[in-house]
Amino acid sequence: MQVYLVGGAVRDKLLGITTDEKDWVVVGSTAQELLDLGYIQVGKNFPVFLHPETREEYALARTEKNTGPGYGGFQFDFNSSVTLEEDLKRRDLTINAIAEDANGNLIDPYNGLKDLRQGKLQAVSSSFTEDPVRVLRTAKFAARFHTQGFDITPDTQKLMWQMVVAGELDHLVPERVWQETLGALGTGNPQRYFEVLRSCGALKVVFPEIDRLFGIPQPLKHHPEKDVGIHTMLTLQQAAKLSSKPEVRFAALLHDLGKGTTKGEILPAHHGHEERSAGLVQKMCLRLKVPDKFKKLAFLVAKYHGHFGKVVDELRPEKILEVLRALDAFRRPDRFENFLLACEADQRGRPGYENKKYLQTNFFRKAYAKVNAVDVQAVISAGFKGESIKIELDKRRIAAIAKLKSE
Repeated sequence: MQVYLVGGAVRDKLLGITTDEKDWVVVGSTAQELLDLGYIQVGKNFPVFLHPETREEYALARTEKNTGPGYGGFQFDFNSSVTLEEDLKRRDLTINAIAEDANGNLIDPYNGLKDLRQGKLQAVSSSFTEDPVRVLRTAKFAARFHTQGFDITPDTQKLMWQMVVAGELDHLVPERVWQETLGALGTGNPQRYFEVLRSCGALKVVFPEIDRLFGIPQPLKHHPEKDVGIHTMLTLQQAAKLSSKPEVRFAALLHDLGKGTTKGEILPAHHGHEERSAGLVQKMCLRLKVPDKFKKLAFLVAKYHGHFGKVVDELRPEKILEVLRALDAFRRPDRFENFLLACEADQRGRPGYENKKYLQTNFFRKAYAKVNAVDVQAVISAGFKGESIKIELDKRRIAAIAKLKSE
């Protein structure tokens, strides 16, 4: 029995990136032998085991072959004669197909080390096309390593195109789409993930609501970039600079979905796009089984980001209070702050606007503080009862916002 460190742990170590997750492959052994040694089996389709002490994952070396569309026909062979080279060959990219033995020696049959040095995202073999998730994973790695200058090789791009044309991505399950997308949102350049998917035609299949934004015009007065799709990518890029929270970035990504359904006769205007955006956010999140925390913030940003831009000069105090209440800002101040960051990313997601000072963010924070400082106990002490408490409380809150606006 031989054990090798494989995959991302080796790749990141070579890149000088610290990682706590380690995956191991076991060659020349059987499931029973590992069980006898105290390993705990967790894999269903093929044997994956947890180390009895470290709880790190150990998998028997295996080969796999897809005999049907999508995930419909995978066949696995994990007998003790499967070699390390055969196991590495089934992996997606060469940079993920490097192993390290117990003495620190690298086993690199597919030139992953060379591709790491040259910044190449290269498929190990044509078997890349057997798993549609690999299109998303490759796009995710392009986003993760964009700053280091990594790019997808033409041959691999061609394979990704072929998979889209063949309809392989139609078989992606929502859970895997969300898992890879969430990983991409956590990178330094999440916009690159969606740009790569668009470049191979996958965005239209996986995220049609985002894909249709490209080519849609906006008024040049407010949007020098003109194109809604470009603005969306710039907004996501700015969101990544403003916040490390994936839910903020996701909300920024979806804020303008409604502009993709604007009727042609009113373009480049987009009247009422906020309400349409909110509806599309709900449908998209339902389809992809997006967690509620992400869905709720994205919905609120889509619906109320227009109010953010108007809060200082145009929005009436009554409307500001209405927005704060819709955001549930008094019970969920973190969500309120996330809303502000996503909306500010929208403002900054335009050429020439990236470094401007935005009064809206601080004004909204001040308005929230003023409203939150209105004491309900003082209202009760003044003799108000029942429904009149809420009416008087709102009056005082609106007055506090009005005073702030006059300062």
